[in-house]
Amino acid sequence: MGDEKKQLVCCGGRKMIQAAILGLALIVFLGNVMMWIIMPTFTYYLKWLPHILADTNSTFFDIQGPIMLNFTFPILFIAVIGCIYIHLGKGSPNIQSKCKCRKDWLRVLRKPNIIKPLGIVTWIEVFFVAMFVVLCVWYFAAYVRYQYSSITMYAATKGVQVWQAKIDRLALVIGLTGNICLAFMFYPVTRSSSILPLLGLTSEGSIKYHIWLGHSAMALFTAHGFLYILFWALSHRLSEMLKWDPHYISNVAGEISLVLGLTMWVTAFPSTRRKMFELFFYTHYLYIAFMVFFILHTGIFYACIMLPGFYLFLIDRYLRLLQSKQNVRLISARLLPCETFELNFSKAPGLKYSPTSIMFLNVPSLSKLQWHPFTVTSNSDMEEDTMSVIIKCEGSWTKKLYDVLSAPSPVDSLQVSIEGPYGPAHTDFLRHDVVVMISGGSGITPFISIIKELISISSTQNQKTPKVVLIPIFKTSSHLSILDLLLPLSATPTASTISNLDIQIEAYITRETQQGTIPEKPQPLCFKPKASDVPISSIFGQNSWLWLAAIISASFLIYLSLVAILYQYYVYPMDHGTNKVFPYHTRALLNMLFICFGIVVSASAAFLWNKKKIAREAKQIQDIADSTKSITTLLTYAADQELESLPNQSLSGSINTHYGKRPDLKRILMEMKGSSVGVFASGPKKLRHDVAAICGSGLVNNVTFESNSFNW
Repeated sequence: MGDEKKQLVCCGGRKMIQAAILGLALIVFLGNVMMWIIMPTFTYYLKWLPHILADTNSTFFDIQGPIMLNFTFPILFIAVIGCIYIHLGKGSPNIQSKCKCRKDWLRVLRKPNIIKPLGIVTWIEVFFVAMFVVLCVWYFAAYVRYQYSSITMYAATKGVQVWQAKIDRLALVIGLTGNICLAFMFYPVTRSSSILPLLGLTSEGSIKYHIWLGHSAMALFTAHGFLYILFWALSHRLSEMLKWDPHYISNVAGEISLVLGLTMWVTAFPSTRRKMFELFFYTHYLYIAFMVFFILHTGIFYACIMLPGFYLFLIDRYLRLLQSKQNVRLISARLLPCETFELNFSKAPGLKYSPTSIMFLNVPSLSKLQWHPFTVTSNSDMEEDTMSVIIKCEGSWTKKLYDVLSAPSPVDSLQVSIEGPYGPAHTDFLRHDVVVMISGGSGITPFISIIKELISISSTQNQKTPKVVLIPIFKTSSHLSILDLLLPLSATPTASTISNLDIQIEAYITRETQQGTIPEKPQPLCFKPKASDVPISSIFGQNSWLWLAAIISASFLIYLSLVAILYQYYVYPMDHGTNKVFPYHTRALLNMLFICFGIVVSASAAFLWNKKKIAREAKQIQDIADSTKSITTLLTYAADQELESLPNQSLSGSINTHYGKRPDLKRILMEMKGSSVGVFASGPKKLRHDVAAICGSGLVNNVTFESNSFNW
């Protein structure tokens, strides 16, 4: 009892520190937003900017330094303290079940709405989208007011008519407004982000924000380019399109960047992405060239506002590259009769991850460039040495992989690289009395991980778990074999442990009116990993978030030091001591080079420092022969009906199968008892929208729709 009190006191202290970190992050972020708000106004240009630039004669970065620090440092500071926040939260026990009651007003804000073309959004998301639109409108209006205040003088300087000059300035302002969208666009796709968890978000669940911002940015950048071409045509200056000014804006670089952006934009529309996913996937690699030419076009000065998000994305991208260079140890697979299979990898015991985490897989023999996300279905507490994913054949890549595994002479080893796992910083399933999970097809995979987590909690922690109602919807009865994978591969829980979990499974088969042949048991397949294959582990071990904070800090200090040297000894002497001006595009290239150098040096040093420790942990895992033997025994045991375990008997008794119909979701949800019912939906878009519409209709007051998207 004393240990429990100490744990609660320690948890309380950590919560207080986390609350202080959140408050500090909020203050810094609001200050940064205020900088965005006042930047396009007269106040900024007439009052604050002269003070910021007062020390430019000291050669400290010239004009670039103060502006960059104002926009970049606050966000990177939030990222660093966010890493500390997540690290402190990792060791806190899950005590959320003690406070299941949620404020009515918060439940109302979390209710889903179907808004075209945004899809499923909560009122909280509607509020923040509205605030972002207001910011963009303010930014646009304030800049237009400032630019048009001296439009007559500008027209005389350019030698054009006033109405033509207005088109010129309007095009500029639209481009600057597009920078706001670009500034936020990289945060959702930064998988190891320390900023998203501060907002209770994950990268997977934030992809829709990336899509919204991408459409907005490209619409504004397209209008920006079109208006400039129109201005040049009307003023008989089309030769400006071929201009690469070394001391100002480079038009050619902007045009190249726009063409690259349009290529990505056209292939990213849903109709194109679904029909030609590989085309969408490969063209999205053009983002590298797009960003290079964008910075060459604007110069590093105008790119400062979007630099923090892109900087954090580059760190994440390089860390993913380091992790993906290693081949992981694939030890077994299980083939199901419904063209679905499970892959089991060896894992370092110290690697912990949350349910609903995802992992990106690459099989070089199929494609060296394609990475596909899959939900991790294993549980890190119950399956300490293995990590599993379930894959259904739904595209050319997964079909090729299934053909390799199901061939008459299957391969004895398969080279696989991974990135991840990535998941929520914490989960709060225990705050509900009932958890309803509705899935269509392969959408059941995230729910397998949730069920295993609840089984683990009921067996290892003295906490009451909510009732689980799983409603999987399949086309044919062969897909029922997926339910055989609900229990962990290690099969450690006893029958009494599983009976502690109140689980009800209502399976619906839509294309069969009666029970057919009993689905075959999963077919085991074992591999012989190579000696060079390594278990899946965190790239920096258990203190990975602290290492990420160190990398962000160190890389930025390296970058600032190199830029200071550049300006002190090269830029300032040339700009002030000769008649020449240091070329803008050269400044931009050197800044990009310094950013990459700082990230590579700091991240590589941290990786090499931890590499020996990770290698020592790998030696503690069973050797290849023992692992293969152990897995083979387990798979054979699971396939033997005569030795079928009691846990499996307990689970099969909870399954009710309905043939030839679909579930009446409205009736099911309205009949759910309990003060708090959490509803999850995963699978086809229509299914998720139907469930969200029921939860948001107000007919069921005790239901909370969980915003996890699971829509890769």
